[in-house]
Amino acid sequence: MISRPIQVLLIEDHFLARLALRSILQGRSDMTILGEALDGEQGIALSRELRPDVIVMDLRLPRVNGFDAIAAIRSQNPTAKIVVLSNYEGSEDIYRAVRNGAMAYLTKDASGQVLVEAILAVYRGTRYFPRAARDRLAERMPAVDLTPRELEVLTCITKGLNNRDIADFLNIAEKTVRVHVSSVLGKMGARDRTQATIYAFQRGLVHLD
Repeated sequence: MISRPIQVLLIEDHFLARLALRSILQGRSDMTILGEALDGEQGIALSRELRPDVIVMDLRLPRVNGFDAIAAIRSQNPTAKIVVLSNYEGSEDIYRAVRNGAMAYLTKDASGQVLVEAILAVYRGTRYFPRAARDRLAERMPAVDLTPRELEVLTCITKGLNNRDIADFLNIAEKTVRVHVSSVLGKMGARDRTQATIYAFQRGLVHLD
Protein backbone atom coordinates (compact mmCIF):
# COMPACT_ATOMS: atom_id res chain seq x y z
CA MET A 1 0.00 0.00 0.00
CA ILE A 2 1.12 3.59 -0.71
CA SER A 3 0.88 5.67 2.46
CA ARG A 4 0.74 9.02 0.63
CA PRO A 5 0.35 10.17 -2.97
CA ILE A 6 3.40 9.63 -5.17
CA GLN A 7 4.92 13.03 -5.86
CA VAL A 8 5.66 13.42 -9.57
CA LEU A 9 7.78 16.01 -11.34
CA LEU A 10 6.98 16.60 -15.02
CA ILE A 11 9.76 17.76 -17.37
CA GLU A 12 8.11 18.51 -20.71
CA ASP A 13 8.34 21.61 -22.90
CA HIS A 14 5.16 21.13 -24.95
CA PHE A 15 2.01 22.58 -23.41
CA LEU A 16 -0.40 20.02 -24.86
CA ALA A 17 1.78 17.14 -23.68
CA ARG A 18 1.85 18.58 -20.16
CA LEU A 19 -1.91 19.06 -20.30
CA ALA A 20 -2.37 15.41 -21.25
CA LEU A 21 -0.09 14.27 -18.43
CA ARG A 22 -1.98 16.42 -15.94
CA SER A 23 -5.31 14.97 -17.06
CA ILE A 24 -3.97 11.45 -16.44
CA LEU A 25 -2.36 12.07 -13.07
CA GLN A 26 -4.51 14.71 -11.39
CA GLY A 27 -7.52 12.45 -11.29
CA ARG A 28 -5.72 9.85 -9.18
CA SER A 29 -5.72 9.80 -5.40
CA ASP A 30 -2.39 7.94 -5.27
CA MET A 31 -0.42 10.49 -7.33
CA THR A 32 0.13 14.23 -7.27
CA ILE A 33 2.05 16.59 -9.54
CA LEU A 34 4.72 18.22 -7.41
CA GLY A 35 6.04 20.54 -10.11
CA GLU A 36 6.51 21.12 -13.83
CA ALA A 37 9.66 22.07 -15.73
CA LEU A 38 9.69 23.45 -19.27
CA ASP A 39 13.27 22.55 -20.18
CA GLY A 40 16.14 20.33 -19.09
CA GLU A 41 17.94 22.96 -17.06
CA GLN A 42 14.83 23.83 -15.07
CA GLY A 43 14.12 20.14 -14.61
CA ILE A 44 17.54 19.56 -13.07
CA ALA A 45 17.02 22.50 -10.69
CA LEU A 46 13.50 21.46 -9.66
CA SER A 47 14.59 17.88 -9.13
CA ARG A 48 17.28 19.08 -6.74
CA GLU A 49 14.89 21.46 -4.96
CA LEU A 50 11.73 19.35 -4.75
CA ARG A 51 13.15 15.80 -4.51
CA PRO A 52 10.15 14.16 -6.19
CA ASP A 53 9.36 10.48 -5.84
CA VAL A 54 9.21 9.98 -9.61
CA ILE A 55 10.21 12.12 -12.58
CA VAL A 56 8.39 11.83 -15.90
CA MET A 57 10.36 13.48 -18.67
CA ASP A 58 10.80 13.94 -22.39
CA LEU A 59 14.17 13.61 -24.13
CA ARG A 60 13.80 16.39 -26.68
CA LEU A 61 14.11 19.40 -24.38
CA PRO A 62 15.41 22.96 -24.77
CA ARG A 63 18.62 24.19 -23.12
CA VAL A 64 19.68 20.78 -21.76
CA ASN A 65 18.61 17.68 -23.66
CA GLY A 66 16.91 14.83 -21.87
CA PHE A 67 19.89 12.48 -21.92
CA ASP A 68 22.15 15.02 -20.22
CA ALA A 69 19.37 16.03 -17.83
CA ILE A 70 18.94 12.42 -16.70
CA ALA A 71 22.68 12.13 -16.05
CA ALA A 72 22.73 15.42 -14.12
CA ILE A 73 19.71 14.51 -12.03
CA ARG A 74 21.16 11.11 -11.18
CA SER A 75 24.54 12.63 -10.32
CA GLN A 76 22.92 14.90 -7.74
CA ASN A 77 20.54 12.18 -6.56
CA PRO A 78 21.65 8.62 -7.41
CA THR A 79 18.31 7.20 -6.25
CA ALA A 80 16.20 9.43 -8.53
CA LYS A 81 13.48 7.42 -10.28
CA ILE A 82 12.97 8.53 -13.86
CA VAL A 83 10.35 7.56 -16.42
CA VAL A 84 11.16 8.64 -19.98
CA LEU A 85 8.20 9.51 -22.21
CA SER A 86 9.50 10.32 -25.68
CA ASN A 87 8.85 10.23 -29.41
CA TYR A 88 12.35 8.81 -29.89
CA GLU A 89 12.12 5.09 -30.58
CA GLY A 90 15.63 4.17 -31.71
CA SER A 91 17.54 1.45 -29.88
CA GLU A 92 20.33 3.93 -29.15
CA ASP A 93 17.86 6.39 -27.59
CA ILE A 94 16.60 3.74 -25.20
CA TYR A 95 20.09 2.50 -24.44
CA ARG A 96 21.44 6.00 -23.71
CA ALA A 97 18.48 6.84 -21.49
CA VAL A 98 18.88 3.61 -19.51
CA ARG A 99 22.67 4.00 -19.33
CA ASN A 100 22.22 7.50 -17.91
CA GLY A 101 19.79 6.28 -15.26
CA ALA A 102 16.22 6.02 -16.57
CA MET A 103 14.19 3.21 -15.00
CA ALA A 104 11.37 3.17 -17.54
CA TYR A 105 11.06 4.06 -21.21
CA LEU A 106 7.73 4.76 -22.89
CA THR A 107 6.87 6.23 -26.26
CA LYS A 108 4.30 9.02 -26.43
CA ASP A 109 1.67 6.75 -27.95
CA ALA A 110 1.56 4.81 -24.67
CA SER A 111 -1.82 4.76 -22.94
CA GLY A 112 -2.50 6.53 -19.69
CA GLN A 113 -2.77 3.17 -17.96
CA VAL A 114 0.70 2.17 -19.13
CA LEU A 115 2.12 5.47 -17.84
CA VAL A 116 0.48 4.88 -14.45
CA GLU A 117 1.88 1.34 -14.36
CA ALA A 118 5.35 2.65 -15.14
CA ILE A 119 5.19 5.29 -12.40
CA LEU A 120 4.01 2.74 -9.85
CA ALA A 121 6.72 0.29 -10.89
CA VAL A 122 9.66 2.69 -10.67
CA TYR A 123 8.31 4.14 -7.41
CA ARG A 124 8.61 0.62 -5.99
CA GLY A 125 12.12 0.30 -7.40
CA THR A 126 11.28 -1.86 -10.44
CA ARG A 127 12.31 -1.12 -14.01
CA TYR A 128 9.50 -0.88 -16.55
CA PHE A 129 10.03 -1.49 -20.26
CA PRO A 130 7.17 -2.43 -22.59
CA ARG A 131 7.83 -5.21 -25.08
CA ALA A 132 8.70 -2.79 -27.90
CA ALA A 133 11.38 -1.10 -25.79
CA ARG A 134 12.83 -4.46 -24.72
CA ASP A 135 12.97 -5.58 -28.34
CA ARG A 136 14.74 -2.37 -29.35
CA LEU A 137 17.33 -2.83 -26.62
CA ALA A 138 17.89 -6.41 -27.75
CA GLU A 139 18.56 -5.16 -31.29
CA ARG A 140 21.27 -2.79 -30.15
CA MET A 141 24.80 -3.82 -31.08
CA PRO A 142 27.36 -3.13 -28.31
CA ALA A 143 29.94 -2.17 -30.95
CA VAL A 144 27.96 1.00 -31.73
CA ASP A 145 29.51 2.86 -28.78
CA LEU A 146 30.94 5.99 -30.36
CA THR A 147 33.16 8.59 -28.76
CA PRO A 148 31.76 12.16 -28.60
CA ARG A 149 34.02 13.17 -31.50
CA GLU A 150 32.96 10.15 -33.58
CA LEU A 151 29.33 11.07 -32.96
CA GLU A 152 30.06 14.60 -34.21
CA VAL A 153 31.67 13.16 -37.32
CA LEU A 154 28.72 10.83 -37.86
CA THR A 155 26.31 13.76 -37.56
CA CYS A 156 28.30 15.58 -40.25
CA ILE A 157 28.21 12.47 -42.46
CA THR A 158 24.41 12.34 -42.21
CA LYS A 159 24.31 15.95 -43.41
CA GLY A 160 26.24 14.99 -46.54
CA LEU A 161 29.51 16.72 -45.63
CA ASN A 162 32.72 15.41 -47.18
CA ASN A 163 35.95 14.98 -45.22
CA ARG A 164 37.23 18.47 -45.98
CA ASP A 165 33.92 20.06 -44.95
CA ILE A 166 33.90 18.03 -41.74
CA ALA A 167 37.48 19.06 -40.98
CA ASP A 168 36.59 22.74 -41.46
CA PHE A 169 33.40 22.44 -39.41
CA LEU A 170 35.06 20.65 -36.48
CA ASN A 171 38.33 22.54 -36.84
CA ILE A 172 40.43 19.38 -37.06
CA ALA A 173 42.80 17.99 -39.67
CA GLU A 174 41.34 16.21 -42.69
CA LYS A 175 43.62 13.27 -41.93
CA THR A 176 42.06 13.04 -38.49
CA VAL A 177 38.60 13.08 -40.04
CA ARG A 178 39.51 10.10 -42.23
CA VAL A 179 40.56 8.16 -39.14
CA HIS A 180 37.29 8.99 -37.38
CA VAL A 181 35.18 8.10 -40.42
CA SER A 182 36.91 4.73 -40.71
CA SER A 183 36.33 4.07 -37.01
CA VAL A 184 32.66 5.07 -37.23
CA LEU A 185 32.00 2.81 -40.20
CA GLY A 186 33.78 -0.07 -38.50
CA LYS A 187 31.92 0.28 -35.21
CA MET A 188 28.56 0.54 -36.95
CA GLY A 189 29.24 -2.32 -39.34
CA ALA A 190 28.47 -0.02 -42.27
CA ARG A 191 30.08 -0.53 -45.66
CA ASP A 192 29.84 3.14 -46.68
CA ARG A 193 28.57 6.58 -45.64
CA THR A 194 25.09 5.97 -47.01
CA GLN A 195 24.62 2.85 -44.94
CA ALA A 196 26.08 4.61 -41.89
CA THR A 197 23.53 7.40 -42.35
CA ILE A 198 20.67 4.92 -42.56
CA TYR A 199 21.89 3.08 -39.46
CA ALA A 200 22.37 6.37 -37.60
CA PHE A 201 18.72 7.34 -38.02
CA GLN A 202 17.38 3.83 -37.44
CA ARG A 203 19.28 3.50 -34.16
CA GLY A 204 18.57 7.02 -32.95
CA LEU A 205 22.23 8.07 -32.99
CA VAL A 206 21.22 11.16 -34.98
CA HIS A 207 17.84 12.85 -35.23
CA LEU A 208 16.16 14.97 -37.87
CA ASP A 209 15.42 17.87 -35.52
